[in-house]
Amino acid sequence: MADVSIVDTSIFCNVLNIPKLNDERGLVMEQLRNFLEKGTHLLLPIAVVYETGNHIAHISEGRLRRQCAELFVEQVKMAIAGETPWTVMQVPTLDEVQLWLTDFPDSATQGKGMGDLSIVQEWEKSRRLFPNRRVFIWSLDNHLQGYDSHP
Repeated sequence: MADVSIVDTSIFCNVLNIPKLNDERGLVMEQLRNFLEKGTHLLLPIAVVYETGNHIAHISEGRLRRQCAELFVEQVKMAIAGETPWTVMQVPTLDEVQLWLTDFPDSATQGKGMGDLSIVQEWEKSRRLFPNRRVFIWSLDNHLQGYDSHP
């Protein structure tokens, strides 16, 4: 069975070639090719959509900010329509957000924000949904790289 990857913001920003957040683009694009060849299912959490949009909004040069925003919108719309290698994950339920909020003080104490916490929680949920598959967070951030489960 194909692996399942939860795509982190650090990866999505490199794929979209967001200035100052694209230092590892060559590596990321090579990894993406490998994952696609293996048939890995790529899941894009809604937190990654929000975080990437926020990064784009802070690009200092207006023309470049507009170009990146338009590419971002195009890619996310295509993902929603099933026309990209990733699938946008469902918006969390209020019950899920309540659970995340319960865990947030401990997460914040460890220096992990709400976005990262929600990505980890999506990983946990995906592990339950796909117990016979490898489920991992694809990230350049050290604190997210260890989330990898094998059946």
